[in-house]
Amino acid sequence: MPTPEKTAAPAPWHSGGEDLKAFQRSAVDLLIRFHIVDKISKIHDPKNDAFQDQGRLFHEALARILEDEEEASFRVRHGALLLNGIRLKSSLGNYPIFKSVLAEFRERELDAVGFKPGLTIEELYRFMPIFARRDKIGGSPYARLQADLDAANVTHVLLEKASVFNAPSNLNRNTARIFFLGITHLKDSFRRNERNEGIKVHTTRRLMQSIYNHIVDNESFVFGLTNLKNHDEYTLNHSVNVCLLATALGRRLGLNRGELVDLGIAAFFHDLGKIDTPVEILNKPAKLSVEEREIMEQHPFKGAEKLVLLKESRRLPLRAIHVAMEHHIREDLGGYPRYFKKDDVNLFSKIVKVVDYFDAVTTKRVYRKDVYTRSEALSMMLELSGTEFHPVILKAFVAMMGVFPIGSLVALRSGEVGIVFAVNEDPQLVLRPKVKLIADTDGVKIDGDIVDLADKDPVTGRFLRTIATALKPEDYGVEIADYFLAEAG
Repeated sequence: MPTPEKTAAPAPWHSGGEDLKAFQRSAVDLLIRFHIVDKISKIHDPKNDAFQDQGRLFHEALARILEDEEEASFRVRHGALLLNGIRLKSSLGNYPIFKSVLAEFRERELDAVGFKPGLTIEELYRFMPIFARRDKIGGSPYARLQADLDAANVTHVLLEKASVFNAPSNLNRNTARIFFLGITHLKDSFRRNERNEGIKVHTTRRLMQSIYNHIVDNESFVFGLTNLKNHDEYTLNHSVNVCLLATALGRRLGLNRGELVDLGIAAFFHDLGKIDTPVEILNKPAKLSVEEREIMEQHPFKGAEKLVLLKESRRLPLRAIHVAMEHHIREDLGGYPRYFKKDDVNLFSKIVKVVDYFDAVTTKRVYRKDVYTRSEALSMMLELSGTEFHPVILKAFVAMMGVFPIGSLVALRSGEVGIVFAVNEDPQLVLRPKVKLIADTDGVKIDGDIVDLADKDPVTGRFLRTIATALKPEDYGVEIADYFLAEAG
């Protein structure tokens, strides 16, 4: 399949402006049509009216693109979806569709699927059920798919195998490396600030670019790594977790790449002011006194002050100072420090507020008897919507994390126990994530497979596995993060 950059004649959208916007709208519509037919193909045969109706709409959308193009090629690049070299822009509403299509490509070892002129609707009807099939046979998914298409005489759909560099093991290893580089860089930044040596903000910005790329390429694994809780270096670990989750949430909210890099920097340094908070106060196992509480509540001012006084402050996004000052402001203007005009609280601060609270209450601390599971934390936070948190931002965060967030320990009705490794982007399958099995039906600890709870018995049509309940990892001596680190090799 030729790469999009090598098409013979320039398309109208190459001129930019309104033509480009029109092409992007058509491209997103084509992707949505593709997704719908793919989903219908999993439950209906090609003779079904719904399949044929949606297949016809997809074919018509393809025909409109192919009037001006030599092919219509969906391609995965750096975790994003492109059509003929143009990046498709997702929104909060269609983000699950983008994630679902990306997951389909990964499962089939594909970097690209291209449709050529001359594709008839009958050939499309042959292609989609083969593409949608969920085979559990060994061997290469790409090779099986290509062989099945050849056997069905599908000649106007071209596949491109995924690069070995995008293999999950390599991707996970690189993502874990970036996570620990983040902790190392933040630790160095704290030390440099204490010695008045200045912070290498240009290095931080490059790190945020890498974090953004890994969230795009490997979001589920990034969420898994945020289960890592280093109690000895809580502030560092917590700040990196907040940075990752805030960047991912900002992406769901539609921020562009530049804004997400700035948001990542702001979240990364949100607790810089805690450098000056005595350790005995930070780690006090009992309730803080009035005087100690006053010292603790000074850290937003201290953090903002440190950022303002940085030698490299011109390289720092202004909103990082807002976040350092405002990340403990409640939606009803309670919290600390006191604010009186709601418009004064920056959007970035509201985003960091949500993820900061979530990571804090799901982390064991000496002064907190109970640790909330991720599901419990989300339920509790929903009860505080509109008072503690901005409702729209919180809703987007809950949707991003899922009913059973990545890293949740769950018991299955089969008697098996597993860890949620990826959420299902299909809204109808939110209760059916992908789960790594860690105990069999007899309760014996195993290093099991990652299974898809959306899989059905081909004979009965019933789901093979279903979650019975969420469990508290500490009650079973399970260190969630260890399982994600093991996947990094």
